[in-house]
Amino acid sequence: MANMIVNPDGYHGKNKKVNFFEGWYYKIVDKENKNIFAFIPGIIKDNKYEDGHAFIQILNGKNKKSKYIKFPINDFYAENKKFNIAIGKNYFNLNEIKLNHYDKDIQIIGTLRFVDILKWPDTFLNPGSMGFYNYLTFMECYSQVCCLDGGIVGKLLIDNEEIDFTGGKVYIEKNWGKKFPEAYIWIQSNSFNNQNIAFSCSIGKIPMYLHSFTGFLAGLSIDEQVYKFTTINKSNMKLNFKDNKIILQFTKNNLELNVETLNNDSEFLICKGPNKGKMNMEVKESLDSRVKIELNDLYKERVIIDCLGQATGVEIMGNLSELVRKIK
Repeated sequence: MANMIVNPDGYHGKNKKVNFFEGWYYKIVDKENKNIFAFIPGIIKDNKYEDGHAFIQILNGKNKKSKYIKFPINDFYAENKKFNIAIGKNYFNLNEIKLNHYDKDIQIIGTLRFVDILKWPDTFLNPGSMGFYNYLTFMECYSQVCCLDGGIVGKLLIDNEEIDFTGGKVYIEKNWGKKFPEAYIWIQSNSFNNQNIAFSCSIGKIPMYLHSFTGFLAGLSIDEQVYKFTTINKSNMKLNFKDNKIILQFTKNNLELNVETLNNDSEFLICKGPNKGKMNMEVKESLDSRVKIELNDLYKERVIIDCLGQATGVEIMGNLSELVRKIK
């Protein structure tokens, strides 16, 4: 148990028999930002163990389609002490993925290696991106940014088309627990016109006994220096919407981070999310949006960075008005 807390990349479901999910999320972008995929290996355990199954969900940002592939639960293998997963003939870890699946709907074969991986900086007291919350045993959903930024070497054959992802970008995160939050927002990009910049942000409604609160974490990496704005480190957040755009402002001490998504409804696809032993939540996700990022030093009155991210992932779930903290 302690090892899983301080090493949250590994598998948490070994002793979970029912009402549990765990999934790892790989966002893969080629060098030109033309081919954008997400590969999501995972497992869902229903109210009866024999009713569960393993899965690989594939999201295609180019054609806005998703594919959900079910596997027998016995085809799933994962280690709890380190990041190592196998589903059938498909293998996933922090350093590479090996895909070998074909059926009447999809063909995907090949290996991608990941290089220059940037981890979310953490400590023993605040492990992973969720920090101290990893020590709490009653949360309905946990998350972990496994790889904030990384490069890719390799090719994939997808439906008879060979795609070279060498020189592209990888982002890896994971979620586990009973279900996704009732309302949440997720934004991510590490495609900033060849600049060494990466951004990831999650905001969700977090149940706490008879009440709930809005929890958030945002990380901005600039030349591998990570600026963190989180509930745990007592940052402040404001959230608003305008013309389908998500507008965020984070502040901590002398730093102010402004974030604005640029997207429209046609960029979104629908994929599956976990809900108490079932993969029946409809999640609205885009892989091809854009995000404006501005980081300011308020004390020195200077702009540290002002940039635009391409191939941006955006997820929206539930009644977002429950998360809103107005920006004046």
